Amino acid sequence: MKNRVYVCHTYYHVYVACLKELNLPGEERKNADLVLSTMSNDFGDLRSRALKCGLFDEVYMFEEKEDVNFPEVMKYHKDRGNLLWNMLARMKYTKLLGKMQQNYVPVDFRKYKDVYVFCDSDPIGYYLSYKKIPYHALEDGLDCLATYDTARYDNRGHFGLKAFLAARNLIFIQNGWAKYCLDMEVNDLSVLPYPCPKYIERPRKELTERLDEEGKGILVRLFIEDMDEILEKINGDSGRDKILLLTEPLCELDVRERIFRDCIEMYGKTDGEEPVVFIKPHPRDVLDYRKVFPEHIVLDGKFPMEVLNYIPGLKFRRVISVFTVVHSIQFAEEIVYLGEDFMDGYEEPEKHRQNEMI
Repeated sequence: MKNRVYVCHTYYHVYVACLKELNLPGEERKNADLVLSTMSNDFGDLRSRALKCGLFDEVYMFEEKEDVNFPEVMKYHKDRGNLLWNMLARMKYTKLLGKMQQNYVPVDFRKYKDVYVFCDSDPIGYYLSYKKIPYHALEDGLDCLATYDTARYDNRGHFGLKAFLAARNLIFIQNGWAKYCLDMEVNDLSVLPYPCPKYIERPRKELTERLDEEGKGILVRLFIEDMDEILEKINGDSGRDKILLLTEPLCELDVRERIFRDCIEMYGKTDGEEPVVFIKPHPRDVLDYRKVFPEHIVLDGKFPMEVLNYIPGLKFRRVISVFTVVHSIQFAEEIVYLGEDFMDGYEEPEKHRQNEMI
């Protein structure tokens, strides 16, 4: 029996999995496997680099399938106008969605001592519950529940009843409410507006502070393919201030372009000479920033921005973010976090103020 397996849906998930492994004694490493879900992210050739990094024994690709791929599942995913009928349909939906993943799951999760799942709201959570396999959940993004508690938002209205049913594996609720979810790791309990008895605090800062130079080098080599090109771009205008804009897959593409143009216009200037603006696309952001912003320098989007912390000497005058949690950033003199008030000018508030609607 192997010790651990991590099911990851994003580059950030892989980053956290690596942090957890790097915090183990050297002799305990490489007794873990990595499962990369292709459902919502293109991992490129990350698999081959992960196999070489020395942290994982095997790396598997998981062709996880959304419910929309199965008409027999989707027929239970509609409002029947009655709480009782909705719950009965949801019970069937829960079991069937889990069952339909069987042909796509690449490993036998029962062969692992500990199963770690990021974003168990995806079908993998339904599958593990269908198979009655215990697992540990981890938050999807750093402090993401502080602004969007998906479990309570998706189940607003009679949440107590739904949680009762989930605890008995009759329906499925993510983020610590499912029967076979043993616990859920979060970065900071103090910022979460709604409690869950299975939350356990595992500060990311503790994991990063224990990294040695070897561990930092492993992370940089794993996630950044074009290191020389990035350093050349960053060091190209050594005498000018450098601004970094972190993008996110917000709104429709035309609105997204306007959002980030406004970000640059409002916060992409400094008191000195005209700064150099760098754009770091979110890994799931499909807007073509090189085409839309040819006057600025666009970095590769396929790595978690936290990895920039481990590039020696890297420093930006300012980092601009809309919703990306930025308090883990160590490479900026100043951070501009815009948040909900800023986004109110671009879309209906209920689309990004989910916790206020619970």
